[in-house]
Amino acid sequence: MIAPLSIDELKVKTKLIRRDIVAMTNAAASGHPGGSLSATELLTALYFKVMNHKPEQPKWPDRDRLILSKGHASPLLYSVMARSGYFDPGLLPTFRVLESPLQGHPDMRRLPGVEASTGSLGQGLSIGAGHALARRLDGKNYYTYVVMSDGEMNEGQTWEAAAMAAHHKLDHLVAVLDYNKFQLDDSTANICNMEPMTDKWKAFGWDVQEIDGHDMAQVVAALEKARNVKGKPAIVIAHTVKGKGVSFMEHNNNFHGVAPTKDELERALKELV
Repeated sequence: MIAPLSIDELKVKTKLIRRDIVAMTNAAASGHPGGSLSATELLTALYFKVMNHKPEQPKWPDRDRLILSKGHASPLLYSVMARSGYFDPGLLPTFRVLESPLQGHPDMRRLPGVEASTGSLGQGLSIGAGHALARRLDGKNYYTYVVMSDGEMNEGQTWEAAAMAAHHKLDHLVAVLDYNKFQLDDSTANICNMEPMTDKWKAFGWDVQEIDGHDMAQVVAALEKARNVKGKPAIVIAHTVKGKGVSFMEHNNNFHGVAPTKDELERALKELV
């Protein structure tokens, strides 16, 4: 079982994980650094503080589940998995290498500890709702967390799953929205503005919290509060910055799916100390 870290220890851990993200994408000369960096606090808090899981037993029946619906942020997922003990961090440089289990999008068939093969945006919440319903039917007590992008708020399937989960009063289901305000081609506001986001989720019958997704104390407090919600699903809407932690990547959508060059990697690593 993972020993929970303090807030200060979690903050230190995010620096290491961000270094992994920029190094992995540079080595592969591909990947999605921007949306991985924006969600770093969210997954760090989940894996090293909030979730009950046993990296040495990835199929432990009572484990909490994490579904990375925004599967393109796989560098972040692989880093937190490696750093929490699911596999040797020495494998991280094989990201996107042919035959490596660290594929561009998570593949549950190739890497123990990955709960769902994701990447087709909008499907993760449906998968999570299925896990939450199975938990109830099996009489278990685990929680299912679904980390989503704001771009997939444009997907109809997301809202079908939101309606289904509320209708069936699926508590022990926590969605976490990485609200960095960008998607592949432009800002979310320009492509399909989904505001007022908070009011939409409330209207669908969810318990809603809105936080600064880079304030670790807020992140942990919100995730722990969400575990106590009964009779309905919960969502944490985390306002984040795309490319957070690397000055020239912040708010820069050019790094949505473009890896840093060698010179950019060196600049990034100097900032992440």
